[in-house]
Amino acid sequence: MSKQEVILCEDLESSLKRAIDNCPHDRLFILTDDHTHHLCLSQLAGLSVLKDAVEITIGAEDVHKTLETLASVWQVLSEKGATRHSLLINLGGGMVTDLGGFAAATFKRGIAYINIPTTLLAMVDASVGGKTGINFNGLKNEIGAFAPAASVLIETEFLRTLDAHNFFSGYAEMLKHGLISNTSHWAELLAFDTEKMDYGYLKKLVGHSVQVKEDIVKQDPFEHGIRKALNLGHTVGHAFESLALAENRPVLHGYAVAWGIVCELYLSHLKAGFPKDKMRQTILFIKDNYGAFPFDCKQYDRLYKFMQHDKKNNAGVINFTLLKEIGDISINQTTDKDTIFEMFDFYRECMGM
Repeated sequence: MSKQEVILCEDLESSLKRAIDNCPHDRLFILTDDHTHHLCLSQLAGLSVLKDAVEITIGAEDVHKTLETLASVWQVLSEKGATRHSLLINLGGGMVTDLGGFAAATFKRGIAYINIPTTLLAMVDASVGGKTGINFNGLKNEIGAFAPAASVLIETEFLRTLDAHNFFSGYAEMLKHGLISNTSHWAELLAFDTEKMDYGYLKKLVGHSVQVKEDIVKQDPFEHGIRKALNLGHTVGHAFESLALAENRPVLHGYAVAWGIVCELYLSHLKAGFPKDKMRQTILFIKDNYGAFPFDCKQYDRLYKFMQHDKKNNAGVINFTLLKEIGDISINQTTDKDTIFEMFDFYRECMGM
């Protein structure tokens, strides 16, 4: 998989001009959703490098991360004369960068694309690392491809447009990066004042978080080994997301990951000896900032079945990434159904359900 360039922008216009110049193209397209069309595209208005760009706008939120939406993007690309030498810019959150990246990877067997993530989640996770895809058959990211962007331009000024829910959705992935990197990064994330936001300091934290992911992806681009470290919280988190979608009460991805981290830190403590004090500190931060995802014991079997569909599994055996200590990662961990149900019991008890 080719390496993508990740740029923490000081000046978005000059960074974008350089990224576009590095991708010779015949036609230029820019993908937005209903939110970024109104909130973010205006910040790029008037840039000479975008004067001939054709905008494609799709519905916002994860409910639109579908085959039908993907087909609508292909349709516009086709109708507006895109060729295999065209360039697509994805301006949006993780849904836009995931779906837009997959549209680019598959149209004419692959066209170049640039990501400009506008949410914290997209900056530190979705837009970096080359994973693209859509939801299918009620399952998260069931269809997709490894197809890195030519460039990822991270402009943290876009974060000023975020509401609290979308901020914390991205912050959950940053917290995950802290847990799989080192104690000092984890501690500074827990200590960050999220009520009186210091955007300059946040930019530094974002840069550090992206570097954690980049270093891991560089070692293992196709997720055969250490890249599975990035799945901490996701085995259970994706099951929560799938259950929420099935019950027509969708949740933001980062919230599901945060709740998944609660569960998987408990498993880490149980099976790998992760320290109880650090588990409690992390869970308290999550409980205070994310609330809880409500479910009862009658839904355990359904959650378990969703977990069995996870892409990380091998021959139907549920696969976890666990921690012995902050930064001490154990991939390809398994456990039995009774222990998974015990994990759900722990989650409901400690989250006050």
